[in-house]
Amino acid sequence: MTIGVRRRMGVEERRQQLIGVALDLFSRRSPDEVSIDEIASAAGISRPLVYHYFPGKLSLYEAALKRAAEDLAGRFAEPQEGPLGARLLRVMRRFFDFVDEHGPGFSALMRGGPAVGSSATNALIDSVRHAAYAHMLAHLGVTEAPARLELVIRSWISLAESTALIWLEGRRVPRAELEIQLVHDFAALTAVSAAHDEDMATLLKKMVKDEPADGPFAELVGRLGTLG
Repeated sequence: MTIGVRRRMGVEERRQQLIGVALDLFSRRSPDEVSIDEIASAAGISRPLVYHYFPGKLSLYEAALKRAAEDLAGRFAEPQEGPLGARLLRVMRRFFDFVDEHGPGFSALMRGGPAVGSSATNALIDSVRHAAYAHMLAHLGVTEAPARLELVIRSWISLAESTALIWLEGRRVPRAELEIQLVHDFAALTAVSAAHDEDMATLLKKMVKDEPADGPFAELVGRLGTLG
């Protein structure tokens, strides 16, 4: 008969386990509703041992948010190959995968949760937005954005965040429709800016130049054409 022996975890391994456990609990319920006792129980350790690795719930919460922020930021990465519309649609699908899987945690990350006002939490939110912005510049083949393009991209990122947060409140619109709508929103924001700026008009032409007839941008033009 073989008797199982519980393996003793190293400090960093235990910390990562607790972060994973906390993130899983936060993905199902608001962090405000999750206690240290629940985290300890899910991790199979005592409450005092949790405090041995993290000084308090806030520090564990921020560590879990850091991992979530890194995951979310990575959802905007996409090989810069093929039509832009299809690339953005894949990005939005991965973005909503995260939102769907980590609803309460996503809300906590974007709204601050129990760490509202925390400089660490605000820095995490900014890191996600900065990563999304950098990825969008790469998708557009731009190294330094002029003022109007920066306004378009940052406005679109903010729109994606608010759309996801509102969707989580009742999921009244099918997420697949919102994914394609957000791609259309980016094209629309760019088109409006192009009407006021020659450089943006050049960028818009570049965006749609290689778009296939069945791509997201072409679909938007077709939908608008039926309104007349």
